[in-house]
Amino acid sequence: MAASALRGRMVDIGGRRLRAVPAGPEDASPLILLEHGAFGCAADWGVVQGRLAAKGLRSLSYDRAGMGLSEPGPRPRDGRAGAADLDALLAALGETRPMVLVGHSMGGLYVRHYALTRPERVLGVVLVDAMTPEVIRLPAGPQAIGSFGALLKLAAVSARFGLMRPVAWITHDLIGLEGEAKAEKRGIHGSSSHARWAAEEVANWTTTSQLAGAADFPPKLPVAVVTAGSERNKPWLKRLQSAPALASDHGYLEHVAGSTHANLLGRRFADPVVRGVEHVLRFAG
Repeated sequence: MAASALRGRMVDIGGRRLRAVPAGPEDASPLILLEHGAFGCAADWGVVQGRLAAKGLRSLSYDRAGMGLSEPGPRPRDGRAGAADLDALLAALGETRPMVLVGHSMGGLYVRHYALTRPERVLGVVLVDAMTPEVIRLPAGPQAIGSFGALLKLAAVSARFGLMRPVAWITHDLIGLEGEAKAEKRGIHGSSSHARWAAEEVANWTTTSQLAGAADFPPKLPVAVVTAGSERNKPWLKRLQSAPALASDHGYLEHVAGSTHANLLGRRFADPVVRGVEHVLRFAG
C-alpha cells in the first residue's frame, strides 16, 4: 500500500523517516504517546486514538524503525535505539508538550525505559497488557521469545514470495480495527520488511528488558495497568503486570474479562484503555 494512501505523514529524523499518526485537537495538552507492540504498528491504535480524540485528547502513534511504513534504523534495535528515535521524532515535529506514555505488549518495555530516562517529559504511564522486564528471567521466557523471533523471521521470508498475503487476510485484524486503520494493518501485516525488523527488535528483547528493569517507577508517578482477561487468567503474569500500579501512589488496575492480548485495543475493549489514560491525567502534575 502506498504511503500516500495511509494515515499520518512521513517525518525526517535526520536522513531517514518515521511514519507518525497524530489525532485529536492540535492545541490539547498533554500529548498521549502510543507505543505499539512487537510486530505491531501505528494502525493498532486506530480505535484508541479515535476514542481519545472524541474526549478532546491529543495523541500520537508511530511506526518504530523498519516497521509499518517507517524506514529502518541502525542496529541494534533495542530500547536505547527506540528512545533515541522517539526523541528525534518529537524534535522533528516540534513537539514539546509533556506526555502520558501508553505501551502495549513489548511496547511496555520501551515505555518503561523512556519514562525512567526522560522523567522530565513524562507525566504518567499506562501499561496495556504489557510485557514486563521479569519475563525474560522466567525459566520459559528466553525459549518463548526465541520461538517468537524465529516465527517472525519465517514470516519475513514467506512475505518475500507473497505467501503472507493470504495469511494477512485472516490474521491482520485480531484487534478489531475500523476503516483506514484496518486496511492499513492488512497491508503491513503481509510485509517482509515489517516482519524482518520486528524480528530485529525481538532479537534484542533481553537488552531492552534490562534497560526497562533498571529501576522502579517513582512512587509519585501515576501508573495505570490494563490487562487482558480476568484476574484468574495466568495469575503469575497478572502479578508481574499489576506490580507497577500497586506500587504507585496513584495507581489504577483493571483486568478486562473476555478480552485478549490483541482485541484489548479494538472496538469491543478499547474503553478500559481510555479509562487508564483518564486516570493518569487526573493525577498528572
